Amino acid sequence: MYKLFSVDDHILEPPTLWQDRVPAKYRELAPHVVRDGDHEVWAYNGTRGHSTGLFAVAGKKPEEWNSEPKNYLDMVKGCYDPKQRAIDFLSNGVCASVSFPTQAGFSGELFLGFQDRDLASACIEAYNDFIFDEWCAGGPKGLFVPTILTKLWDPEAAAKEIYRCAARGARALSFPENVLRFGLPSYWTDHWDPVWRACEETDIAICMHIGTGFDAMRTAVEAPSTIPIALGNIGAQMAMVDFSMSPVCRRFPKLKLVFSEGGIGWIPAALERADRQFTRHAPWTKLTGILPSEIFARNMYFCMIYEPVALHQLRHTVGIDRIFWELDYPHADTPWPDAQSEVAEQFDDIPGDEADAILWKNAERVFNWTCAELPREYQKAA
Repeated sequence: MYKLFSVDDHILEPPTLWQDRVPAKYRELAPHVVRDGDHEVWAYNGTRGHSTGLFAVAGKKPEEWNSEPKNYLDMVKGCYDPKQRAIDFLSNGVCASVSFPTQAGFSGELFLGFQDRDLASACIEAYNDFIFDEWCAGGPKGLFVPTILTKLWDPEAAAKEIYRCAARGARALSFPENVLRFGLPSYWTDHWDPVWRACEETDIAICMHIGTGFDAMRTAVEAPSTIPIALGNIGAQMAMVDFSMSPVCRRFPKLKLVFSEGGIGWIPAALERADRQFTRHAPWTKLTGILPSEIFARNMYFCMIYEPVALHQLRHTVGIDRIFWELDYPHADTPWPDAQSEVAEQFDDIPGDEADAILWKNAERVFNWTCAELPREYQKAA
């Protein structure tokens, strides 16, 4: 059985996550589940949230997928219960997992819309405390990597929350690919320096999931949602090129930027073009110094699920030490409950040391983490 470290999974927040943790005065405004006819939906701050839909299809056949709201009883329990997820993961050889929230937005952007910043702060802190007290505690040591949110509306408050959580053992921060989508100052300014400094000083990896920054893509109104899903890696490409040319990693050289679900096959061409344009336009843009490809090779990491062509033909060009693997549980792309079969299909003819690096060793190194031990009942020959 292959040992696996997934750097992209998702938590369907339990219905009482915020109700159990925010001060009493915020309980009606913080996210909570309400009934809407035959369905359960999330409500917060006087509005209704989005459905779970394709965020919770693990264990179901594609013909059963849809984007309608679901009841929690319609999902496999591992979507929201860490104890069941531990069983689901270990049975598939997954010994460590970085997980993003759902209702909060992949980077906690939901709370940017709350005008009451005290309420927003209480919700962010409640989510982070849930991660430590319940989610990570629900599995064996090493299985769930403490992945936190922070206060995007205030970089100083964001840094303070990062330091608070680092003291509790946080190893990853979920953050947007591109904050311009939310009307915030760009990564080309010094606005975010407190965040970068906090992550560098605490050795916390910054994890950016596709969909948290790219909001300009438009296709025909008649086109199915398959189109933006298939083009989702464009956001990761935009973010990579932006960060590789920006001052961020030049001023904070120890930052670790992890791009989830963006894939790897497009990276060599994007870097080749970025280097060429960086150099050709330097006389008038005044962008000089370390090349984008050098920033990539020092500060950036990308995740793959199923890319046999890229894996076999481009892994050395991308860099064996730059590639992570992801399960994407419980989303539509997940190979669970047959992760081992899909991994074997791609990796059986890859040299063992290279396979181990991509499947778990790179992530252990970058997150400064030790995977959980695989219980004896799941230890089988590959």
